[in-house]
Amino acid sequence: MRYISTRGQAPVLSFEEAMLTGLARDGGLYLPETIPQMTLDDIAALAGRPYEDIAFRVMRPFIGDAFTDADFTEIIAKAYATFTHAARAPLVQIGANHFLCELFHGPTLAFKDFAMQLIGQLFQASLARRGETITIVTATSGDTGAAAVEAFAGLDNVALFVLLPRGRVSEVQRRQMTTPTAANVHALSVDGHFDDCQALLKDMFNDFGFRDGVRLAGVNSINFARVLAQVVYYFSAATALGAPHRTVDFTVPTGNFGDIFAGYVARRMGLPVGRLVIATNQNDILHRTLQTGAHVKHGVTPSISPSMDIQVSSNFERALYYAYGEDSAAVAHEMQALSTEGGFTVSQGALEALRETYASGSASEAETSATIAAAHRSTGEILCPHSAVGVKVADEHLGSNPMVTLATAHPAKFPDAVEDATGLRPPLPNRLGNLYERPERVTEVANDLGAIQDLIRERIEH
Repeated sequence: MRYISTRGQAPVLSFEEAMLTGLARDGGLYLPETIPQMTLDDIAALAGRPYEDIAFRVMRPFIGDAFTDADFTEIIAKAYATFTHAARAPLVQIGANHFLCELFHGPTLAFKDFAMQLIGQLFQASLARRGETITIVTATSGDTGAAAVEAFAGLDNVALFVLLPRGRVSEVQRRQMTTPTAANVHALSVDGHFDDCQALLKDMFNDFGFRDGVRLAGVNSINFARVLAQVVYYFSAATALGAPHRTVDFTVPTGNFGDIFAGYVARRMGLPVGRLVIATNQNDILHRTLQTGAHVKHGVTPSISPSMDIQVSSNFERALYYAYGEDSAAVAHEMQALSTEGGFTVSQGALEALRETYASGSASEAETSATIAAAHRSTGEILCPHSAVGVKVADEHLGSNPMVTLATAHPAKFPDAVEDATGLRPPLPNRLGNLYERPERVTEVANDLGAIQDLIRERIEH
């Protein structure tokens, strides 16, 4: 299995090399040269299987000879051993033909655990075998950082630096990143928003002297191994609802586009996915793009669903690569325009291709709160604000197929928004019950690439 860059000018790598590299050296994102196919019989055989078994069968064709079957089976088992629900990603019915896929039963109560727990085990096995150490820097809008800390804290082979936007994550999200005591974990509170953190991360990858000097690796959703792990729950949910004999639609609250792009990969593999519905909050660049073809940044407005407060959706580049017929030069041109001019207009052919694959919608702050309240009244379910954005948009796209909305976080991660909508303050699970009492360990930094690079060099040398 070979991996190529969306921009076409980076070395072709194996799965393991692409995983450890993260961002391609031409600034693009790695993708498999060809997407493996599953037959209808292969898909039907997944129904009723344990989640770990589905994960092995779905992901195995992508990893080539990076790990033996036995090693990969053990890695998957370790990755999901700390999840508190036996089904890992259970379905809950909330309407006549509408289901939630609960993705918050992992250690940090968010869907990012599905990918990060797996990639942590993959990195640990690979680095131990190679006898290597790396520096991981990740940018977060809230959940990625917490999941990365949980996955990599205490590992001998990894130094982890998390760039979090100061004042733009919930208190629970912040404390999940700032209270761990492992010496290899460093929380850096950046004076800026998530797009600033993400830009700093990409600039570090594009500074090859720094990148090579600290052995930089990335575990944001720029890393295809992250996306691959998310493909699995599409198969788990769809087969539970009758696939491949039934087509299933999915609605995904998304900011960085990785979670919904995983659904596209599942569809390309042969899973009968109908509509893939993009759900955005008031930072609705993805919805606007599908509506108008203009992919233009309008600035980031803080919201009660902060993990979606994004205007530069990294994984949208992967969607564009396929929409432009795998034309890497066209993708590179559009990404350059986004960087230098603040946006671009998707070509008519590519826009039609995107619209054939994706639908979209958005939810205002008031609509998000109203959806939380309505869901609690009618079903007893308490939604986090991100999941509520998904439910609101899904309700607008219900049809004859079963609709699955991805419930991306536990409501207790956003207690203020939930309490405002329902009058109830959701408690943290027992294992996180003393989170508010734990001392925090965080370094405030300016939005200054050179200063942050100096800090990282200093920390890894001591």
